Amino acid sequence: MTSLGELREALDKIDNEIAELYEKRMEVCRKVGEYKVKSGKKVFDRQREKEKLADVMSKVEGDFNKKGIQELYQQLMSMSRKLQYSQLVEAGALGRLPFIRIENLDRENARVVFQGTEGAYSQAAMYQFFGRDVNNFHVRTFREAMEAIEEGSADYAVLPIENSTAGTVNEMYDLLDEFENYIVAETILPVVHTLSGLPGAKLSDIKKVYSKTEALMQTSEFLDDHGDWQKISVVNTAVAAKKVIEEQDISQAAVCSAYAAKVHGLEVLVDEINDDEDNSTRFIVVTNQKIFLKNASKISIRFDSPHQSGSLYGILSHFIYNDLNMTKIASRPIKGRPWEYCFFVDFEGNLEDPAVKNAIRGLREEATNLKILGNY
Repeated sequence: MTSLGELREALDKIDNEIAELYEKRMEVCRKVGEYKVKSGKKVFDRQREKEKLADVMSKVEGDFNKKGIQELYQQLMSMSRKLQYSQLVEAGALGRLPFIRIENLDRENARVVFQGTEGAYSQAAMYQFFGRDVNNFHVRTFREAMEAIEEGSADYAVLPIENSTAGTVNEMYDLLDEFENYIVAETILPVVHTLSGLPGAKLSDIKKVYSKTEALMQTSEFLDDHGDWQKISVVNTAVAAKKVIEEQDISQAAVCSAYAAKVHGLEVLVDEINDDEDNSTRFIVVTNQKIFLKNASKISIRFDSPHQSGSLYGILSHFIYNDLNMTKIASRPIKGRPWEYCFFVDFEGNLEDPAVKNAIRGLREEATNLKILGNY
């Protein structure tokens, strides 16, 4: 009976031969890349790869081996493409990305829009990023904010995109997909909710609590301790505060920030009612210009993935190959295409980095409807 040591020696010998053949294959792939650089021929030939996979699968027996050799050759062809993309980038064939690098944002002369009303967390985020003296106005909805910068009535919009406890703001991803607006910066705002009511009100007076749906979720433990209170969702926390002061009903309260309570003349009945004391919201700064700061270190993109097995894995492999750290991935349904999804990815990098250029070249070839949402 052959010993385990002898079997391992046989595997080592085969592996040495495979490594030698791999190098020979990649050398031929390099020459193919040189030809494509000179001729302008596309790297990714989906039909050619499909035919190649069918051919190699026909040369082995059994379902297990057929599946295995298919996966092996998918990886081999993927490495070949990545080599060729890097050759295109080195030859300058990527071309200039349609984004202009700038030194600084003009914060002093900017006109900024935020969604909500006076006292909203979005207003606080705007002040945090642009300063208290910023020229600003507010609108009712996220869509109206995106329209304001698209048409030029505002230079920038400050909008929430993600909360550390409630998750992503899905509407913002849909709007970033729809509008030709781009992320140029982000700012993270700690979120501290209070229960605020009319001056002189007591907890025993409260029967109705108004707030944004997410804020009611983020304070559910406190609110559940008062199960007889009716919880009513409104557009945002500042609107809730404004509603309570306008209606002058002592039985009503708002879940809002201490700042919103002060702006609208409410009294904080209970401070810091968050379920999670580390609650914070990430806000993006959006403009209609394709610009990025020279020290930008994060990139957001969206793309569609072909509706077939392994396609998303192949697309994401470009981040691995180029040593790019992917920090977030989210999906959204594609309108008019039931059960198909587009993907939003955040990853570390700058549009001038060679590794980023190489990854984007590969993504453009293999994904569909790729859009760079911003470098910030």
